[in-house]
Amino acid sequence: MGVEEEQTIKERVSRPTISQSEFLSWKRLKEADASAKKAEAARQRADGILVGTVPMNGRELFLHEPEVFDNTRY
Repeated sequence: MGVEEEQTIKERVSRPTISQSEFLSWKRLKEADASAKKAEAARQRADGILVGTVPMNGRELFLHEPEVFDNTRY
């Protein structure tokens, strides 16, 4: 490889550097966005359970309809 090829490779590979504060700011925004999406999905699931459009898992069924798990008949 010649000097010119090495320089073009370095130019393609080189990335802008960021400071630690910029990285931490980006990370906080990313985590806030992820938690907001998670909260929205949980809210939609809870609304769907109340309406009856989303099937419940065992824990949710126990919390919303505990009479299903009544073992006093046995």
